[in-house]
Amino acid sequence: MRLFRKKTSLPDEEYTLDAVEQTSIEDVDEAIEKEESISAKIAHSGFLKKQVKVAQIMFMMIKDFRKGVYNNIPWFTIAAITTALLYIFMPLDLIPDFIPGLGFIDDLTVISFVTGWIETDLHKYLDWKLKENSPTE
Repeated sequence: MRLFRKKTSLPDEEYTLDAVEQTSIEDVDEAIEKEESISAKIAHSGFLKKQVKVAQIMFMMIKDFRKGVYNNIPWFTIAAITTALLYIFMPLDLIPDFIPGLGFIDDLTVISFVTGWIETDLHKYLDWKLKENSPTE
């Protein structure tokens, strides 16, 4: 994701949308490959519990998409999820992550934008997942 290589200010909605537009299927695969590292960073970041759960659902969603078991999802949603997850993974942020209390503000900003944009698709995915995992009568 070329857009994340140079950061000059706190990410805003336009910055994040530009990154989403540049996201490729290779970026999706990279996010899936880095799931363990990204999840560990989120778990130890002081993110709100809600954002930790949302990130877990995002990982499930992109993995089901790549496996071909869940395709009822627009590319924008997959790209937005990938953008958010890879942004969190980036070691060099505008605000370094090791600064207590401030280091994850830019990560939370990106995850908040993306969650707002894809909320309906998250709900649809969770409804589908519940139906897939429910015992048939």
